[in-house]
Amino acid sequence: MNFLGHLYFSQNNPSLMHANLFGDFVKGRDLSHFDEDIQYGIRLHREIDSYIDNHPIVKELLHALYPSLPKVAGIAVDLFFDHILAKNWNDYSDVPLEDFVIKFNNFEPNFDGYPEQEFQFTLLHMKRGEWLLKYGTLEGLQRACEGVSKRISFSNTLFNGRQVFEEDELVITAAFHKFMKEAIPHFEQFHQSQKPLRD
Repeated sequence: MNFLGHLYFSQNNPSLMHANLFGDFVKGRDLSHFDEDIQYGIRLHREIDSYIDNHPIVKELLHALYPSLPKVAGIAVDLFFDHILAKNWNDYSDVPLEDFVIKFNNFEPNFDGYPEQEFQFTLLHMKRGEWLLKYGTLEGLQRACEGVSKRISFSNTLFNGRQVFEEDELVITAAFHKFMKEAIPHFEQFHQSQKPLRD
């Protein structure tokens, strides 16, 4: 899952949301130089990535999409799942998407704990560009696919992501809902095993 999916599994906690996203910019296993709250977010981020990468429903979907999206099917599924989550947000949350995004956008993290400039730059543009709300539109999905495609170092077909999604929307959407049915209890259990995070 991409940004919105990672935030969704952050328990509606703005501090954990930011720490979770930061996990995409951290390498290595030694996290001891980060605050405990940030370590929690990094572990959550990695758990989400690992869970979706290894889930049989997702693997089956990747196999189906690979001919149209060779080498980038996994990236496409992350973007597709965020798009479907945004469209169907009310099925998965009691908090309206707009309110959820406002709460995330209005929280100002202490950037002393997040030294990576690329993370700060991405976060700023995500909030100013309203990426999270735009995920729910086909135009937003197209922009996301084209933007990520340009940042990939090798030639790829991700810029055709919207077309592929529209052609296989029923299959992709069905896979998403099946995945979420198993993912939600999995991450509830994950959070129960972690140290509670301050709001």
